[in-house]
Amino acid sequence: MHTGVRLVLAVNITFGITCHSQSNTWHEASVHTVHFVAVEKNVQLEILDWGGNGRSIVLLAGGGNTAHVFDDFAPKLATRFHVYGITRRGFGASQYSPIENVDRLAKDILAVLDSMKIVKPVLVGHSIAGAELSAVANISQDRISALIYLEAGYPYAYNNGQSPPMRAFMELGGPQQPFPSKKDLTSFKDLQAWDLKTYGVQKPEAEFRQTWDSTAQGEPTHPRDSPGYAIFSTILNDPEKFDKLPLRSLVFFAIPHTREAWMTRSTDDSVRMQADVYFSKIDSLATRQANSFEKGVASAKVLRLRGTHYIFLSNGPEVIKAIKQFLD
Repeated sequence: MHTGVRLVLAVNITFGITCHSQSNTWHEASVHTVHFVAVEKNVQLEILDWGGNGRSIVLLAGGGNTAHVFDDFAPKLATRFHVYGITRRGFGASQYSPIENVDRLAKDILAVLDSMKIVKPVLVGHSIAGAELSAVANISQDRISALIYLEAGYPYAYNNGQSPPMRAFMELGGPQQPFPSKKDLTSFKDLQAWDLKTYGVQKPEAEFRQTWDSTAQGEPTHPRDSPGYAIFSTILNDPEKFDKLPLRSLVFFAIPHTREAWMTRSTDDSVRMQADVYFSKIDSLATRQANSFEKGVASAKVLRLRGTHYIFLSNGPEVIKAIKQFLD
């Protein structure tokens, strides 16, 4: 499964892996420093720091991704803000220990803020990270200045009883996702190109290197399961009901969701039919959730943009502009 529009649920088994063996000749293009912060015994999290001046922004990746998914997005924010990214426990270079609820993830974030001496940042989260944003806001609202939800405002992040049930999102179907051919797995650059052609958004090469296993020659082989996936069943199957958000919030929804590129090219009528049904359902549910968020949280500004679940990639300039206006 791909982390495309179906990641409204924020669960992805393709891009939630750690690359253990890869070519030593590749160098990451995105300029940042890397830190490791202990948030619990035997649990260190990877922190990326893209630098920049101004107020602090902390980016939280969606389900299965690492902070490297923001490698192209973060520098555009760093022209005005100081930008950091956190790789959630159990993914990429971050260590793992089981958790009982999303509050533990919120404490991980607060521990990073303490260690890095980040004062009153803006938290920006994609997909399942919306649950973490809401948890931090309800636990320690005085530590955060604002929240920004990037396709992350679903019922795991806000539910005042008017939202559609999380189960409705989890039961959505859709056509089976494609998998890259042997030719597409010749190199990480080829895998990145295949992903762009297939899904219509370009993720940084570094993210694939963090989330795919590879040969000693640097050829990606397959996605690797990650221990962090256990976290998502905790959040999705028994979501904490956040019915209040005490901080100013900017909430992006992809409404309507753009069809994935491979679907629009398909000559298989059954694929097109399944896609039509899927997108009709997801847009209906997303609209209900956006309306619920907008009506229930007076301090929230809700934006609806035609785009993909990776809205910060498919709608980058619009998202950057809206964030800067919101924080101004």
